[in-house]
Amino acid sequence: MSAEATNPASPGAVTDPVTSTVAPAAAAVARKRTRPRIDLRRLGRAALLGPAARGRLPDAISHVVDAHRAHHPDADLEPLRRAYVLAESSHRGQMRKSGEPYITHPLAVTLILAELGAETTTLTASLLHDTVEDTEVTLDQVGEQFGEEVRYLVDGVTKLEKVDYGAAAEPETFRKMLVATGNDVRVMSIKLADRLHNMRTLGVMRPEKQVRIAKVTRDVLIPLAERLGVQALKTELEDLVFAILHPEEYERTRELIAENATRADDPLAEIADEMRTVLREAGIPAEVLIRPRHFVSVHRVSRKRGRLRGADFGRILVLVHEDADCYGVLGELHTCMTPVVSEFKDFIAVPKFNLYQSLHTAVARPDGQIAEVLIRTHRMHKVAEAGVIALGNPYAPPSEEQAAADGERVDPTRPGWLSRLLEWQRAAPDPDTFWSTLREDLAQDREITVFRPDGSALGLPEGATCVDAAYAQYGEDAHACIGARVNGRLATLSTVLRDGDTVQLLMGQDPASEPSREWLEHAHTPAARIAIQRWLATHPVSEAKREESEARVADGVAEPTRIATATSRDEPSAPSPEAFAPETVSGATVAAVPAIADRPGAAVRLAGCCTPVPPDEITGFAVRRGVVTVHRVGCAAVARMKGAGRAEVGVRWGETAGSEITGCRVTLVAESFGRPHLLADLTEAIALEGAEIVSATVEPPSQQRVRHTYTLHLPAAARLPALMRAMRNVPGVFDVSRAQHTASAH
Repeated sequence: MSAEATNPASPGAVTDPVTSTVAPAAAAVARKRTRPRIDLRRLGRAALLGPAARGRLPDAISHVVDAHRAHHPDADLEPLRRAYVLAESSHRGQMRKSGEPYITHPLAVTLILAELGAETTTLTASLLHDTVEDTEVTLDQVGEQFGEEVRYLVDGVTKLEKVDYGAAAEPETFRKMLVATGNDVRVMSIKLADRLHNMRTLGVMRPEKQVRIAKVTRDVLIPLAERLGVQALKTELEDLVFAILHPEEYERTRELIAENATRADDPLAEIADEMRTVLREAGIPAEVLIRPRHFVSVHRVSRKRGRLRGADFGRILVLVHEDADCYGVLGELHTCMTPVVSEFKDFIAVPKFNLYQSLHTAVARPDGQIAEVLIRTHRMHKVAEAGVIALGNPYAPPSEEQAAADGERVDPTRPGWLSRLLEWQRAAPDPDTFWSTLREDLAQDREITVFRPDGSALGLPEGATCVDAAYAQYGEDAHACIGARVNGRLATLSTVLRDGDTVQLLMGQDPASEPSREWLEHAHTPAARIAIQRWLATHPVSEAKREESEARVADGVAEPTRIATATSRDEPSAPSPEAFAPETVSGATVAAVPAIADRPGAAVRLAGCCTPVPPDEITGFAVRRGVVTVHRVGCAAVARMKGAGRAEVGVRWGETAGSEITGCRVTLVAESFGRPHLLADLTEAIALEGAEIVSATVEPPSQQRVRHTYTLHLPAAARLPALMRAMRNVPGVFDVSRAQHTASAH
């Protein structure tokens, strides 16, 4: 991995004296509590002495062995011994730029992973991760000596040669690594540890190269560490990148941390002591710790809150044994201390997409300082720090203890974001597109979950739309999508989805379906954008025709086609003038039309613009010859007449018991995708419900969506719900609603 030499003067959360004593990264904290900082020069001298006698562990890997046994006391150490012997002999004579033997780099990378709890196979591959790239060792030799798993991991992190790929070597190496990670997430675990050690020792590089590596780390490796839940590596990488890319702000943050370290009082320590007392009296066994913020976190808080106070430099961590105890702790703290309710988040009931689980809350001191509190079990804490690394070998059958702890947790070996990434990367036409799109994708650091009608889940980045959901679910078949229902309501494809929404995608049946260019404006995910762009690039003529057709409809060149049908689809007839006039009936004797409260016996017309039927809320207006026209309250004509000063007439639906209900007229709008015989099937469904079609219009298709408007005469108003259900049940129809006309008043 072309690791560089150590430079004690290079800034960073590990080498910096302030960081190591006041705000160390989580991995550094663990090291300092258990053993002194490793002397890479001493390890290098030990490596030069050559391998130990067969069967005896070399002194150079003693730190790795100690860290590994702390997590896996029964691990077989023989693979580690053999891997070290091969790595040391292969790298012998190679030096880092600082003059240290090269073997110190794979040793340091392996130690990082061992401290995070990686299992033996990962550590074995880590010791060997540069052998194929930088020595004469071949992949076949690795496979013969250590098995296919180790061979796969080493191959996954081996760079592609610039001599073969030129400027595309870096993006293509990441593409290869991500594909390998799709089959085994341990590949990326090794890469992250490798990058962390190289970032720690970046000081000997030229400034411009430091900046280039730091930017790639910021844009690609840190988001990947976040998505894999490896917070211990992510936070230290953030601090190292911060020091290189923003040295002035880093130095100011360092001064703030150093100044806080000299304070005589420590509000966080006082709050922690109070919490220990509260939990001890409640009988809840818990460990209460103070977690200093790392540099980037302090910087973010300072930008958010301005002047920092003592409680802003860290957070309080409460560790318990059982999930239920987490909520017990929360209840006690909220009862005995002053909670900041707006800061509460439950990531136990709803874990983050990177496996993170914890309760977040905050409590306020009398002086106004606010302390953030994290509550989790010991196992949750392990996963929060090490993410997928803490799961050991995720492909081995889980133990009974792991199965009980994980419950219904989603398979971490192929998280949704990784599956989506692997899907779109195959369609990326060139390395530049892949590289830029990868950075954009990883910049979307929050994920939402939406649900299909069958209850299955679909993971999407925050801000995703129905367009994104369509391509995530159907791939390039999503070109046929014509609409969606979100939480049961008809929605446009541009609708932005929220966490927990239920999405039903409405698909057309024409194999020659075409996406719209405007979909690109609503596509948030790389998978959707690349699929649409590929189609548009290969169908320029068809796209131009489609846009011309849409423009003609929009400009009124292509008028909607008006047709009229009889109740039988085989007997079409032209509409009569009366078909578009409001119905005139006597209003006092039947239940299907109003009885006018203050004008008994007056004639009533049901307005054709909104076709009211029971139990619509209605109002009336007097027109010529004493006739009262009845409208639905929400009709646009009502607003216009009221605005013109027309007086309303009080009306209500008649309630004559036992009398036969006379017919009523209603206008319905059916929306569907286009298919052969759709109109015939709709008219048949209407006829079977006993309704007579007075008139119908069918608008020209747009994006395969067809809009039908029917004015119908029903024998009884009570039959309207059944009629609408029957129309919705016609294949291809995705919505039926009452018309909302804007016709003038009568």
